[in-house]
Amino acid sequence: MIRSRKTRPRSVRLQPDGRSGLTFADVRRFGLTLPNAEDTTAWGSPMLKVNGRIFAGIPINKDAEPGSVMFIVDFAARDAMIEEQPDIYYTAPHYESYACVLVRLSRVNRDMLEDLLRMSHRHVSSKPPQRRRITKARKGTKATSRSRSKRA
Repeated sequence: MIRSRKTRPRSVRLQPDGRSGLTFADVRRFGLTLPNAEDTTAWGSPMLKVNGRIFAGIPINKDAEPGSVMFIVDFAARDAMIEEQPDIYYTAPHYESYACVLVRLSRVNRDMLEDLLRMSHRHVSSKPPQRRRITKARKGTKATSRSRSKRA
């Protein structure tokens, strides 16, 4: 007897209201199709970056609700999104001073997720690439060319 496989990917679950329960795997899958996007981590949490700058990721602060994703947007867009649909978009005390919006993944569909990723990617990629930080060599380690040039 041949068993049929489910056609729906495992990371998508249907909620009682018919909306799909998206996960960060879905965020990552679509986000990596955008130009120059890379999968990385920051503070031990999965993030998506473009030009060395985060544009989406799993929020790490305890103020964020479980199942949320953070998208980098400008303050005006964030405020408008929260005002228009507070059941989907929100911010938390830790994130209020950052240009980002928190999104309840259980309340968005795939099209909304793709639009959010495009918007965030466009916003962040319009900024200049992140400059690499120059760090001093630690005691007992070999000095790098950058640290040698600073001493000279």
